[in-house]
Amino acid sequence: MSDLATQNAIAQLVPKGARVLDLGCGDGAMLAHLQATRGCSGYGIEIDDANVLACVKRGVNVIQLNLDEGLAMFDDASFDVVLQIDTLQHLRNAEVMLRETARVGRIGIVAFPNFAHWPNRLSVLRGRMPVTKRLPYQWYDTPNIRVGTHADLGQLAKRSGLRVIDSFGLQNGEIVRWLPNLRAGTSVYKLER
Repeated sequence: MSDLATQNAIAQLVPKGARVLDLGCGDGAMLAHLQATRGCSGYGIEIDDANVLACVKRGVNVIQLNLDEGLAMFDDASFDVVLQIDTLQHLRNAEVMLRETARVGRIGIVAFPNFAHWPNRLSVLRGRMPVTKRLPYQWYDTPNIRVGTHADLGQLAKRSGLRVIDSFGLQNGEIVRWLPNLRAGTSVYKLER
């Protein structure tokens, strides 16, 4: 998720000067944005070699780690904010990683493609898996292990014993609060223990 409007919407959830851990940080664009616009510091976690190199080139501190192995190297409340932006759908154990996000950070911010967005529903009604800007892969070559909806993440958060501080959808960088499960391509949740 690299478009500036989306980065700005998520950045507004992060307190200025926060210490941030960005799980599955990709090329480090979000963390670099937070450093530049919010005065944040912290680390990205990434497994892909090319993305680790991109983070280093951006000046983003990065640790190469497989998130499916957990976050045991971090103490409780080591960070003010833990981000999972377009990460949860790639992980084998989403519930464990959601709890780890809340354990390691005082606040967790999770964003992922919302499978219940109306164009996706229409595609399924037509008998095809959706291919959209937020879900750009064919069903047979997707890196996503699972798909979820805005409502699903809220249910998983509660089941994991987390409190939802805020939730909304994002569509083309705009915040969607009315019917986000239907009207937004991205789901965003701000969580705490």
